[in-house]
Amino acid sequence: MSDGPETIDYGNLMHRAMRGLIQEVLADVAEKGLPGQHHFFITFDTRHPGVAIADWLRERYPEEMTIVIQHWYENLVVEDDGFAITLNFGNNPEPLYIPYDAILTFVDPSVEFGLRFENHESADEEGAGDEPGRAGGAKAAPEPESDGKDETADKGAAEVVSLDSFRK
Repeated sequence: MSDGPETIDYGNLMHRAMRGLIQEVLADVAEKGLPGQHHFFITFDTRHPGVAIADWLRERYPEEMTIVIQHWYENLVVEDDGFAITLNFGNNPEPLYIPYDAILTFVDPSVEFGLRFENHESADEEGAGDEPGRAGGAKAAPEPESDGKDETADKGAAEVVSLDSFRK
């Protein structure tokens, strides 16, 4: 017997399922490349154990960082606990490793899809935080090689699903 009432932790189950979705999408991209106009903005907690980024990136983004997977990326390796990727920061390729549990938002603006992972500690500490429906801003978006056109300029913000709105 347990001491308290037994409940199903739907919040954690949904977070695991959504992170599994991200893993599946990235595995498909690693195998076949990005289809059509798809591209991703991924914001992650740089303080999370297991995050591997260059020291200069960690100094510049001590709490969170947003990466863009679009025109230029290399060495995308998808594992059970996270993914490795090399991105271009000002013409300097940098390898990164991001555990899925470190991801705060995952947005594909080409189809207006987004996921937001919130925990009670960060919501309590930071207060209201980001504007609803936004992916937290591109704080550390690497400079993707581009043909000069901003492909996302005419698209609205992706809708972000927040599980905390369903919790009591």
